[in-house]
Amino acid sequence: MDCKNTDIFDTDFKIRQKTIQQLNIIQFNNLLFLRVFFSKPMILKLYPTNPNPRYVNMILECLADGGTIIFPTDTLYGLGGCINNPRTFERICQIKGIRKEKANFSFIFHDLSMLSEFTRPINNDVFKMMKRNLPGPFTFILEANNNIPRIFQSKKKTIGIRIPDQPIITNIVREFGSPIMTTSLADTEDDINPYLTDPEEIHDRYKDLVDIVIDGGAGENEESTVVDCTDNEIVIVRQGKGILDE
Repeated sequence: MDCKNTDIFDTDFKIRQKTIQQLNIIQFNNLLFLRVFFSKPMILKLYPTNPNPRYVNMILECLADGGTIIFPTDTLYGLGGCINNPRTFERICQIKGIRKEKANFSFIFHDLSMLSEFTRPINNDVFKMMKRNLPGPFTFILEANNNIPRIFQSKKKTIGIRIPDQPIITNIVREFGSPIMTTSLADTEDDINPYLTDPEEIHDRYKDLVDIVIDGGAGENEESTVVDCTDNEIVIVRQGKGILDE
């Protein structure tokens, strides 16, 4: 090989080596970006119709991994996670600033067909009344069976169930294949602040505490109506947004 060909070979080799180095730098920077991006709490914009499937999958993976999410309902924005993860339960208690023994979380279901797995048989009149009012802004207290996770098995052996008239969260529950625990973002029943209706402000306040905030648009500023249906009676415990059709 003459000197001219050797120079061409050396130049070509140096160009390829430099290209490889540049590709390695780009690859490293991309991995670094992904690591930083996914370590940050996210706000994901979803619409009731045609929600972004990539965002939905991210939310489902977050729930499966024991993450906490904030989501729209037909009342206040809710805070929740997987019902089968004790660490998620403890984390939500910490965010709410309540003791585990005092936690009174409800379950969000996709529809009434999911209830039988977690509740005792429901009186026919009570079931018809629930069917008339759901989906809607109600929390119905029912007698729980032994299938609910141990962390929710209180002395009263009851369960609060929600089926909001909000397809974003009910469709996520349907895709997840299991109810999720839920509690409102209100600090107390008498402390419903204006920021609780604005997903951007919610994200600013909770971005260091939760994994995902679902932006479903402006929320409501009223809590659900709580109806006790145990002992086959119907008693309104708290009047909220929902007007019960008995």
